[in-house]
Amino acid sequence: MRPERRAVARVLDRYRAWERLTLDHPANGTVRRRFEATAYTLCVLMARRTSREAAHAAEYYLGVTRRRGRAIAPPEPDRPEPVPPGRPLRPVAPRDAVPVG
Repeated sequence: MRPERRAVARVLDRYRAWERLTLDHPANGTVRRRFEATAYTLCVLMARRTSREAAHAAEYYLGVTRRRGRAIAPPEPDRPEPVPPGRPLRPVAPRDAVPVG
């Protein structure tokens, strides 16, 4: 069963916002707790163990193909990501590939 795309997008946006606030205010306990709660929600939604894996999986699931100038590969090679019906798989470069150009 796949999560609803709008829910994933909403939680991912909230996660990124709290992530920025946490980096800007690392000593603020309230900000950190909110970030951790949002990270937990994203992990549960994407069925991942860490928030970094969950954010990566959410970006891949939503079809975000570029981040910081490089292609996003599937998060785990042994755990295939769900593919929306009717959309072909796109080839992606391996994680250790050297960018050209």
